Parts: sequence; C-alpha cells; structure tokens
Amino acid sequence: MKKLLTGIVLFLFVQKSFTQSNDYTDAFRLINSWIEAQRDYSDIPSISVAIVKDQQTIWSKAYGMANNDSKVAATTNTVYSICSISKLFTSVAIMQLYDAGKLRLDDNIETILPHYTLKQQYKESGPVTLRSLLTHSSGLPRESDYPYWTSPDFPFPSQAQLNSKLSEQQTLYPSSTYFQYSNLGMALLGEVVEKISGQSYDTYVEENILKPLRLTSTRTYIPKEEWGTKMAIGYGATKREGPRDKVNLFDAKGITAAAGFSSNVEDLARFASWQFRLLNNGGTEILKSSTLKEMHRVQWADPDWKTYWGLGFSVSQQDGITIVGHGGSCPGYRTTLQLDPKEKMAYTVMINAGGESPELFAKEIREIISKIPKTTGPKSIINLEQYSGTYTSQPWGSEKIVTPWYGNLVMLNLPADNPDEAMIVLQHVSGDTFKRVRKDRTLAEEIKFEKDNSGKVIKILQHSNYSTRIILDKK
Repeated sequence: MKKLLTGIVLFLFVQKSFTQSNDYTDAFRLINSWIEAQRDYSDIPSISVAIVKDQQTIWSKAYGMANNDSKVAATTNTVYSICSISKLFTSVAIMQLYDAGKLRLDDNIETILPHYTLKQQYKESGPVTLRSLLTHSSGLPRESDYPYWTSPDFPFPSQAQLNSKLSEQQTLYPSSTYFQYSNLGMALLGEVVEKISGQSYDTYVEENILKPLRLTSTRTYIPKEEWGTKMAIGYGATKREGPRDKVNLFDAKGITAAAGFSSNVEDLARFASWQFRLLNNGGTEILKSSTLKEMHRVQWADPDWKTYWGLGFSVSQQDGITIVGHGGSCPGYRTTLQLDPKEKMAYTVMINAGGESPELFAKEIREIISKIPKTTGPKSIINLEQYSGTYTSQPWGSEKIVTPWYGNLVMLNLPADNPDEAMIVLQHVSGDTFKRVRKDRTLAEEIKFEKDNSGKVIKILQHSNYSTRIILDKK
C-alpha cells in the first residue's frame, strides 16, 4: 500500500511538472510586451508572429499597420513577401522529383538544361550539380546579371532574359569549394522542376505542395490586387531625416523560384507542422521522411567552419540547439522561419520594413521560452498582478516593465535587443518587498514597490532610487 501511495505521489509530481513546463502564459505575456516595445522604438510598420509546438500553433499575434496610409491593421493572416523562404518550396519540389526517381542530386545542370551556357572559368572544377545548387556551393555568382534589387522599380528579368545572359556570366569559384549564396542557382533549379515535370513551375508547386498542405495563403507570386489590404505594403529602412519610404511593389519573374513567393505566418506555421509530422510519423507525405531528414542534415560546411547548409535549408547551432530553416529579404520585407526539429518547435516572423532582423525576434522568442522554469514553487500568496505595469527609467533608460513570471515577477528594461539576458527575476520576500534572483538562484538586493493611499502601486524603489509607474496608450 505504501509503495502504491508513493507511486501515486510520484505520478502526480511528474504530471504537475509536465503541466508547469508547458505553461507558456507568462512567457507569452513577456514576449508580447517586448515585441510591442521593439516595434514602437524601431518604428517598424508591422510585425506578424507565430509559434508552433508540433501540430499546434500555440501563439500568434500581429502588431502595427499593414498599410500606414489607410490604417489597415496587420493580422496573423496578413500576407507578406517571403522572398528567399521561397527556396524551401523549390527545394521540396526538387526532392519530390528525386523521390520519384526522375533525377539524381549528382546530375549535372547542363545535362538537364541544354541552354545552360554559363562559363566555367576553372578547368580543374568539378561539375555543377543539383546538389551543389541546393547547398549554394556550385561556384555560381549570386545573381543573374540584372539590377533587380535596385530601387525604385526593381527590374527583375523574365526567365528568357535570365537565360539570355548566362553566356555572359562565369563562375566565381570552382564547384564545391566555397559557399556562395546564389539566387541565380536556385532560379535555375526552378527551371529544372519545369523541365523534369513537364509543368510550369507555378503549376507544379501549387498542385504538388501548396494544395496538399492546404497552404491557401501561400502563392508563387505577389498578389497585386491584395497589396495594401490583405497584403502588407513594404517600407524601406529607417532614414536619418524622417519616416520610412513606401517601397514599390515588385514581380520576381525569372527569379520566382528563389524569391517570388508570398505567404503569412499561419501558413508557414502549417508548413512547419508538416515537417514535424513527417519526421515523427515516417512514411511519405509530400516527401519521404528519410528525404526530409537529409534536407535538414548538414550537406555542406564552408572551409571557415562557420557556414553550414542542408539541401535547401540553412542549418545552424544556437546555444547548442540545431535550427533549420530560412530567412527572406526582399524590397520592403524581412521574414524568417526557424525550426527546432528535436523539440518540435518553430518560430516564424514577418516584418514589412527593410533593415530589420526577424531572426533576432525569432531567436529571442525561443530564448524567453527556454527560460520557463521546469517546475515552480507554491502559488504566490499575494496578487502579483498589482505590480504589473510600465515604469519610467528616464533619463537613464526609456522604460521598464514588470510582469508575473511563474510565481515570481520579472523586470525588463526596454527596448532590449537581448531580453533573455536582460530580464531580472524578482522573488517575493514580504509585503511589497522582493529580491533580485541571481543566476545561481541566490537572492540579491531588495526591490520595493510603493503604493498610494488607495493601495495602487505607483513606484519601484531600487538602490534607494525610484522609478515611477506610467500609463501607456495602446496603439
């Protein structure tokens, strides 16, 4: 009987720990406050975010305006250009044809595309293969010989124009020597999809990837008719003299397979869930499970041992965690999709402005979530919500926020590029007094909250100095 009771207690403890470690409430609240502040201080028009846990989108939210002039608010369904994330869909298409036995990864590009006339300037070079194009190690130049990243009109070439210039271009390096990111190489892989499948690139991707995965807001083009309404308008990088400029809409044309897609965070969340599902279940869904594993596996390491690439996917380590995915940067838009296959977590962020880093947002969101304690102590005997709010740090800083954090409080100065490092955990001591929790979990100096006559918290006292609570108007 005693053993049975011990087993029940242990079971309940394990169940409680599991529940606590999967409670994202306080983390999402902190993430929300942090993103709101970063958007305001950086003057970012809009940010859309989604977080995936396996088959569920566990949190998603949008901030700001998809269209500043018409005051169209961004939502999680707002469409953005996803630019180079397009390469993931092109890579999946190539690997589908590989699964079907219709091509080999070590096939030479010139044997598939007779019009491939780009000059190989190194006699000792190995062949330019499909594998080398997928890993950006082919030695091809980064771009087709057109100024399509140049404002204001972004003159992307048609496929015919791209091919007409091939004979005037040459390799930068011998194949399989260095990593050289190449939009030209990925555009040629789009032509391979057409040649091998006998279908247009758009039709093939739509019928074999987008429809089966129910990615109804993902397209191989920019929906011009939705620009400024369902699709966010793109804005330029910040300027010294004033607001960001509106960026003209573009059409990637012959570079579509590398940079022409549009989507939203909800669709990319589903795209991530498909990958987790396939890796977990095995078998075949769009791709063979073994094929997707190969795409996620490092296939190329640069000689500097700093750049790694799978088959279409970037592969990196962040704090010991393997992250696969891709980023996108097109005129007026910055996006990212980052997957942690081991934990089945994914993070996608879309921004309609140049010069910003969605990768920073995704990384810090993941880092904040990683700070969630595995277990928490007993429920606080006081109402932690009463201390929650924004406090002025002027003139030393812009502001600081206080919010509940799994039985404690957390304090964070904003703006903060690295909130996971800057967050300060406060443990209740008595009354309205807390102490800072050091990294070694010992307690440091006192932080006291001061109330007015009505019992409302109005100040924080730290190191004998005050920060005053302020009320912010939500935009």
